[in-house]
Amino acid sequence: MIALQQRTIAHFDLDCFFVSVECQQDSGLKGKPLLVGGSSDRAVVAACSYEARRYGIHSAMPMKTALRLCPHAIVRSGDMDKYSEKSREVTDIIASKAPLYEKSSIDEFYLDLSGMDKYFGSLKWTSELRKAIMKESGLPISFGLASNKLISKVATDEAKPNGQLEILFGEEKSFLAPLAVEKIPMVGRETGALLRRRGVETVKTLSEVPISLLEAWMGKNGIALWKKANGIDESPVVPFYEQKSISTESTFPTDTIDMEFLHAELVRMTEKIAFELRQQNKLTGCVILKLRYSDFETVTKQMSIPYSCSDHVLLEKAKELFKKLYDRRLLVRLIGVRFSHLVQGNYQISIFDDSQEMIALYQAIDQIKNRFGWEYLMKGTNVIPPDRKGREAPKKDIMPYFKV
Repeated sequence: MIALQQRTIAHFDLDCFFVSVECQQDSGLKGKPLLVGGSSDRAVVAACSYEARRYGIHSAMPMKTALRLCPHAIVRSGDMDKYSEKSREVTDIIASKAPLYEKSSIDEFYLDLSGMDKYFGSLKWTSELRKAIMKESGLPISFGLASNKLISKVATDEAKPNGQLEILFGEEKSFLAPLAVEKIPMVGRETGALLRRRGVETVKTLSEVPISLLEAWMGKNGIALWKKANGIDESPVVPFYEQKSISTESTFPTDTIDMEFLHAELVRMTEKIAFELRQQNKLTGCVILKLRYSDFETVTKQMSIPYSCSDHVLLEKAKELFKKLYDRRLLVRLIGVRFSHLVQGNYQISIFDDSQEMIALYQAIDQIKNRFGWEYLMKGTNVIPPDRKGREAPKKDIMPYFKV
């Protein structure tokens, strides 16, 4: 096994990915304040150009606020099919050249180049890969090169836009020291504000705070934050594989035509694998419903959708499929739900027409599910009466959170 101090990790990040793809499709958008997102009053900004950022605009900001800051900004609705196609194109380029890579999101990659210095020179090889990506995809991309994933990612952020930066082994702490605490991954707005209230504004100051004190402030997150501030990150580059689908199905103890029960099961299963999608940082582009009747005849129907991982979107499609597929003359033995055409991505980039309130709701729901288990918080229509068709009553701690 290669010693930890010998690791060489590159982090690649496609600059303003959605914006860059839109500009590639329409060259007239280059150099202009461009917002990618929904157009309704309650929509949010999914991505924005550097020109738009000069007005104080950032991703996840309400579109209405962004347009107030920059009334002449150009708005383009998101196209996940187009973005996914370009992401796959870049992935194929990296896969054809890199010895080991991890696709951490739709526009970010980690490459483990440990040992390559003996043969090619890691910086030279990585620079050539960057040039190949830009030439073949036509998209700008930046990279950071360092001894671990944390430092390489921060280096990439410092190299943007459209640049590259190498941090030599042993220089990790001095590189991080003058940066604002918010530059550290996992330090968001609330954590940053908490640290600044305590006089911690730079990574250098943060690295000098006793680990026991950070733990007292933030629990286990405080320990992780101390390690990051000191440039410590032992996490490996996880080899990328493309999961084709995610699914679940349920065979009932008794064949049934109880519509209330069938509907509740459909909600339960769809919600379960939608949560799994969000846990895996993935979106689905196709919903597939499977029914097996009492005579063992099995039928399926599928529907292509804009990429999403949102319960309310996926439930709507699953219910549409059920209505089209269900034959009321027969008892149902089994229901199955499957999501396919999976791509890397998160909730924020899949909801070009959703509001900040909806984003906050899902974040809060998932935090509770992560802590107590996915069944702890379920939709009201999924609370099944006791002993319905031989099934157990739901646990007492299951709480409906909104009606579908």
